[in-house]
Amino acid sequence: MGILEKIKEIEAEMARTQKNKATEYHLGQLKAKIAKLRTQLLEPPKGSTGGGDGFEVTKFGHGRVALIGFPSVGKSTLLTMLTGTHSEAASYEFTTLTCIPGIIHYNDTKIQLLDLPGIIEGASEGKGRGRQVIAVAKSSDLVLMVLDASKSEGHRQILTRELEAVGLRLNKRPPQIYFKRKKTGGISFNSMVPLTHVDEKLCYQILHEYKIHNAEVLFREDATVDDLIDVIEGNRKYIKCVYVYNKIDVVGIDDVDNLARQPNSLLNLDRLLARMWEEMGLVRVYTKPQGQQPDFTDPVVLSTDRGGCTVEDFCNHIHRSLLKDVKYVLVWGTSARHYPQHCGLGHVLQDEDVVQIVKKKEKEEGGRGRFKSHTNAVARISDREKKAPLKT
Repeated sequence: MGILEKIKEIEAEMARTQKNKATEYHLGQLKAKIAKLRTQLLEPPKGSTGGGDGFEVTKFGHGRVALIGFPSVGKSTLLTMLTGTHSEAASYEFTTLTCIPGIIHYNDTKIQLLDLPGIIEGASEGKGRGRQVIAVAKSSDLVLMVLDASKSEGHRQILTRELEAVGLRLNKRPPQIYFKRKKTGGISFNSMVPLTHVDEKLCYQILHEYKIHNAEVLFREDATVDDLIDVIEGNRKYIKCVYVYNKIDVVGIDDVDNLARQPNSLLNLDRLLARMWEEMGLVRVYTKPQGQQPDFTDPVVLSTDRGGCTVEDFCNHIHRSLLKDVKYVLVWGTSARHYPQHCGLGHVLQDEDVVQIVKKKEKEEGGRGRFKSHTNAVARISDREKKAPLKT
């Protein structure tokens, strides 16, 4: 029996099982088995050299956005309108057969936009080259899910299910669960809050399903069984997603109003770039040389998802060796309490801040003038050179 058949068999068993207090341990074990099988499904086959026909393109710019959706929903047209890059659009499905990149110039930054082939139901199992498409989406900073307004709810659920099947978590944050494998000592289970979804027995059974018998588990929030499995797997990608609705002229005004009120939804093209900027959280930092005006032409772009937004991250972005020479920095902008503010390496920068780096001065060997730390004279009187006697 193949992996796909095993997954379908377990899903059928879960559908037959009633959900109550007596069966929650059994359902937890079944969820862990499905997660293990799906992880095996994503692994390359044994004996393969790793080379394959994929859609991956070189990262460029300060951020990456992926367009995901069913065939013929308007992804190629959206790419052409935002970037000017030509992507063929036609009335038949699967017009785009490979990944087409484009560059958006917005707020002095460059954002890479990827037009991916349409995915269908069963993409997580490999149908329609869905695995290659989803693999590119995993490397993105933001996902734009393009939906047909007339079929939005059904398509949205299918796409979300396919993405979650391969480890993508849309608009979710990592669960507050501490998990660490150990060599000895058994399983240590603790919680800081009352748990309503998981207890110690269920946690033990899930860990034993993964053949983990020595570990430390600490719950910092009331998490579910799926959250615990995600932490144990350790390969989940938490990514932001914006739902972009196309073809809204074919539905009524009531449906448009309902779509507009849903979270993370967008119907207006004029607001799209600003919404992308907000979701990606890019921070522009301008540099100011000592004694000169700030350089507002080429900012240093930081983000929380790509390293962080502190002064230390700013210095590392310029050069790795700069950090050891920094004495302090002067900051102008919204993150400063007064202008300029002396800040350390832990200061968090905000958008459009101006930073001036003050380096440590190189100490002259021995000091200067009367502050010399040593002299060229000998230390002991007996070691002094004796002068020749005067001639009389």
